[in-house]
Amino acid sequence: MINILLAEDNEEIQLVNKNMLEEHGYAVRLAANLAEARTRLAATVPDIIILDIMLPDGNGLDFLQELKQGASANVPVLLLTALKTNKDQAKGLRAGGDDYLSKPYDYDIFLARIEALLRRSKSSTADILAFGRLSINTVEQRAYSDGTDLLLKPKQYALLYILARQAGQIVSGKDLYERVWGLKPVESNRSLISAVSRLRVKLEGSGYTIETVRNKGYVFAREV
Repeated sequence: MINILLAEDNEEIQLVNKNMLEEHGYAVRLAANLAEARTRLAATVPDIIILDIMLPDGNGLDFLQELKQGASANVPVLLLTALKTNKDQAKGLRAGGDDYLSKPYDYDIFLARIEALLRRSKSSTADILAFGRLSINTVEQRAYSDGTDLLLKPKQYALLYILARQAGQIVSGKDLYERVWGLKPVESNRSLISAVSRLRVKLEGSGYTIETVRNKGYVFAREV
């Protein structure tokens, strides 16, 4: 499922966009300001960010500079704003925005812009994620250690891919379970715990492992 971070302070626009995007199969996380956006990004790197330029606690264009220097550097950003002049649009694109849409906008155009950015992002994303001896082929959906196929099962690959994309960051068990199993987490996520344990075994000797951070989640990290 495609994950979208929607940073928008207007509650009505938030609700309409969220409902529409979810009707089209997207998972949407909301942020009403930059502080909330930073919190959401620390937990999960989305597939696309929809960013209002004028937020109550800062300028979205300044925030773009942060995005382009962190774990979200390759995430496409669609700028939404009431600023409509060509000069404003050029400024937004030069600041790092991948596309620009002025309010009010047609919802079919809005969806089409998102789809186009996702296609562009997919085609420009490297097929291989490399971590020393470990390589992850995102097209084949396989992982290799020193060229040897680790023979990951689908959920093991999904876990590794999500964690590797956010290497060094804590990803909550709740988020992992929702994204890999597509279900709301239960009190004891035994399926997740078991899958992570088996994945650790397969990663042995690759130089990387999955660390458990008590009461917080999991981290893909280099073996000590």
